Amino acid sequence: MKLLILLGPPGAGKGTQAQLLMTKHGLIQLSTGDMLRAAVKAGSDVGREADAIMKSGGLVSDEIVTKLISDRLDDEAHAPGFIFDGYPRTQAQAEALDALLSARGLKLDHVIELEVDEDALVDRISGRFTCATCNEGYHDRYKLPKVAGTCDVCGSHEFKRRPDDNAETVRTRLAEYRAKTAPILPHYEAQGIVARVDGMADIDVVTESIDRILGEPATV
Repeated sequence: MKLLILLGPPGAGKGTQAQLLMTKHGLIQLSTGDMLRAAVKAGSDVGREADAIMKSGGLVSDEIVTKLISDRLDDEAHAPGFIFDGYPRTQAQAEALDALLSARGLKLDHVIELEVDEDALVDRISGRFTCATCNEGYHDRYKLPKVAGTCDVCGSHEFKRRPDDNAETVRTRLAEYRAKTAPILPHYEAQGIVARVDGMADIDVVTESIDRILGEPATV
């Protein structure tokens, strides 16, 4: 079983690479946000507890998130491996994950950080927009529609931007990543499992770099 964490600030390409790893290697992406929403929708015990906390404006505790992770690992015990997405974010969560895996005779294989040039990342994110009909992606500088105002794929004339795709918000999210998530790296560096990849490279180049770190060909 292959177990890895993808780290990197918002916009670094973690979601794209996670999808590719799922397709190529059969890994399962454990997104804490998705799991919380699914648990709430299913009305499970942990879902009801999380729903009550969120509705009151509180933050879901580490214990609840760890329980979700634990349950999913048990449910998918025969999976080829897992990608941890959005967890751990803090030293306490990193230690909780170590304990959770150890109890199952497992341990993380790799922690892969997608490194970015922050100014370039702000430019990348703040300039992006999509077709409102087919979701084809565009960018103010790097990929404009061939005919102004008309989607290349479906011909729609309606486009949309995420409200948080602006320079100020992106820089705030980058600062939050540096302050809260990046500090867990020393925890994993001490275990000798951290590798870094240039997240600003082309998607295919990033994918090849990650495959080399995993040290095995795609199995799916």
